[in-house]
Amino acid sequence: MKLHIFGASGAGVTTLGRALAGTLGLPYFDSDDYFWLPAQPDYTQRRPPVERGALLARDLAAHDSWILGGSVGGWDDSWWTAFDLVVFLWLPPALRLQRLAEREQQRYGAAIATDPAQAARTAAFLKWAAGYDNSSTGGTRTIANHTAWLGRFAGPVLELRGDLSVAARVAAVMARVQTL
Repeated sequence: MKLHIFGASGAGVTTLGRALAGTLGLPYFDSDDYFWLPAQPDYTQRRPPVERGALLARDLAAHDSWILGGSVGGWDDSWWTAFDLVVFLWLPPALRLQRLAEREQQRYGAAIATDPAQAARTAAFLKWAAGYDNSSTGGTRTIANHTAWLGRFAGPVLELRGDLSVAARVAAVMARVQTL
């Protein structure tokens, strides 16, 4: 089983991916681990596209089955045919942005209030994330692009929209996996 889960930042991709990895006994890979170079502060230096694709392909090739979380659209065209099942997650924007603000607070805590550079990074990230539902903001991580991508995948697609619990999402994916 080669399962890909994607959606907007804050939609629950990592949470669902890790839950399914535990349920199915499969390794979970997160596209952010390949997109971003290890750096301090984190999430500030992008890995070159060819390098990130090669690293991800190498790691996935080491396993017969796996779960990949995160967006890989725009990396290269080989990803459109790499998956047995694609799961797309969507949450209402207000809820998603609330979750992201809480996550930023958990990650960076007081630094958001005391470090102007961290405050600026957090504000820029939240502004970028808010642009997901407005396709005029540009970039590849928009609802318009993700919706278009759903039609490009070679295999089946499961869309999970709304504020579903992790258990409900796991159950929906497991039910779909049983039909493959």
